Amino acid sequence: MIKLGMSRSFKFKDTIISIGDTVAVTYKIKEGDKERQQKYAGIVIKVRGNSETTRMFTTRKISRSGVGVERIIPLASPFLVDLKVTKKGKSSRSKLYYIRNLSEQEIRHKVYH
Repeated sequence: MIKLGMSRSFKFKDTIISIGDTVAVTYKIKEGDKERQQKYAGIVIKVRGNSETTRMFTTRKISRSGVGVERIIPLASPFLVDLKVTKKGKSSRSKLYYIRNLSEQEIRHKVYH
């Protein structure tokens, strides 16, 4: 694993994902003896870990009810099926904690312009 840009980006299956990108995550969930896949889409606000086994990232989205949902996803997880970038973001910061206090419209303006 190559360290890219002082922990502001990471590589997953030949795709470089950086802070501010909107990603679509497909995650495998076990419920009893059944297994299903759940899709989750959010903005990458944080990347942590300095090796391939400890690397994880935090995503944030606004749910339909208007509540912010953050999810920490380890890259080495066997339940991580797929990870795709749906929209590239522009960020000059390494952590986007400030978007926790913004509305969806303000986030779109600050992260993508």
